[in-house]
Amino acid sequence: MSHEPEVPRKRYELEDTGFDEVPRKYRKYYRRWGGESDELAGNEVLCPVCKVVVRSNREVREGDRIYCMACMTRLRVVRVDGRLEGHVEY
Repeated sequence: MSHEPEVPRKRYELEDTGFDEVPRKYRKYYRRWGGESDELAGNEVLCPVCKVVVRSNREVREGDRIYCMACMTRLRVVRVDGRLEGHVEY
């Protein structure tokens, strides 16, 4: 087992996307998913329950835990078909 140092996570500036299904101060952390042709950035994860994209200030990696406020679901991040997606924990 090697103990390589972890690469620092990229940081992202988020702007309000107009997602109005959560309180105003949290709107920058969510956006609507555009379908199969929608490209997710390194800080975005698709919620499989409500099909909303959850966004973060920092890069998201497999194994991270994310909370989707839109449907109140706790997700674990996994890679599916090359994109990051959340799998429901509870």
